[in-house]
Amino acid sequence: MKKVFLLIVASICLLPLSAQDSIRRQSVTLAEAQQLCLEHNRQLKNASLDVQKSEAARWQTIASMLPQAQMGLDYSNMCGYKLNMGGFEIPMNPSGTINITASIALSGAQIVGALIQNIAVEMSDITAKQTEQNTLSNVTYSYMSILAMEQTVDLLKKNLGNMNELQNFTNEAVRVGVSERTEADKLAVQVASMRSSINQTERMLEVLYNSFALQLGAGISVRYEPSQTIEELLNAEEVLKLLKTDLSLDKNYTYQLLEQNTKLSKNQVTLAAMDYLPTVSAFYQYSAKTYFGKDQGMNMTPPNAVGVSATVPLWSSGRRAASVHEKKLAYQEALNNQEDMRDNLLIQDKQLKFNLSSSYENFLIQKDNMDVSLRVFQNISEKFAHGYSSSLEVTTASTELIAAQNNYINALLEVVNAQLELRKLLNVYE
Repeated sequence: MKKVFLLIVASICLLPLSAQDSIRRQSVTLAEAQQLCLEHNRQLKNASLDVQKSEAARWQTIASMLPQAQMGLDYSNMCGYKLNMGGFEIPMNPSGTINITASIALSGAQIVGALIQNIAVEMSDITAKQTEQNTLSNVTYSYMSILAMEQTVDLLKKNLGNMNELQNFTNEAVRVGVSERTEADKLAVQVASMRSSINQTERMLEVLYNSFALQLGAGISVRYEPSQTIEELLNAEEVLKLLKTDLSLDKNYTYQLLEQNTKLSKNQVTLAAMDYLPTVSAFYQYSAKTYFGKDQGMNMTPPNAVGVSATVPLWSSGRRAASVHEKKLAYQEALNNQEDMRDNLLIQDKQLKFNLSSSYENFLIQKDNMDVSLRVFQNISEKFAHGYSSSLEVTTASTELIAAQNNYINALLEVVNAQLELRKLLNVYE
């Protein structure tokens, strides 16, 4: 039983490994990853469906102003009953009737409603573009985060390799009696701590890959891995080009949506005013009645009928006037909100450009700091190997190097985030 139990446990433990082996790995550039997202991301598909739904709703409004036709069939059987009228019996024979009715109704509210639906379609289209913009930005951030995290793992592994060499050297020194055991123990703790950091970082990297796969929406049978480097995607020229780009409000999706919302409020005023106009309708009806081979009974169904009507509003105790006034106030609020958004976006443009400039400067500083910390660590390690520095100095230099590497990675991600935020504001992706 014990052997069977161990076999089952071993099988369960091997399941994730076999699942990982079945996943095919494929390298992709950032542009290829974004294209995969455009083709497979379900949120983008839903945004496209929302546009189609808005277009269908617009057609429903337009169709309500066009002629409508319907056909009716009915059958009646009085079960042999005869109508007695002044001594005359009129048989109520079984009969069937077919009638076709064509009608049309038109009002000012319907016309304005169609214009409002046009605005709704425009807003749905802008929202879809904004969703695409946000999704592609998330893909870019995930792509860069994976590169940064992989670079972190590589740096930590290099640090671990150096620490392992020092530990092996110290263990040998302890064995021959030229160094104390406490020195080796301190380095052993440092090596174990670094291994733990590597494991934690690799787990975070796996989480990023899972998030990346969900954003692409291309399934989990393929593991898409970045093929470009940070240096290819992040350079001073791109940053400077972005900083020199002027903000165009007409290209900003948030402003476009608010602009359409203002148009919508303006049309709501017109829609409320349409309650003062009459509603006109007309119809034509054709009817044919048959008695299924029996004698014709009392037939009061006209074969043709035409009708026209007009409904004119006369008095509503001020309801219509109050409704128009309310919509005018809402329109004025929309105009104020649009002006506030305009000022907010102009200020945001200055702030995001400042953030990008500042974060890029910090990135360059942290990069230099990491290089200096690495040289310091290597220098102290070499001194330690020759007995000119203590394990405490090695530990301190190692800790400072890891901190510098973390600061570098954080600064890198801050630059990426600042770039993406400014690109979204400017709507610039070339």
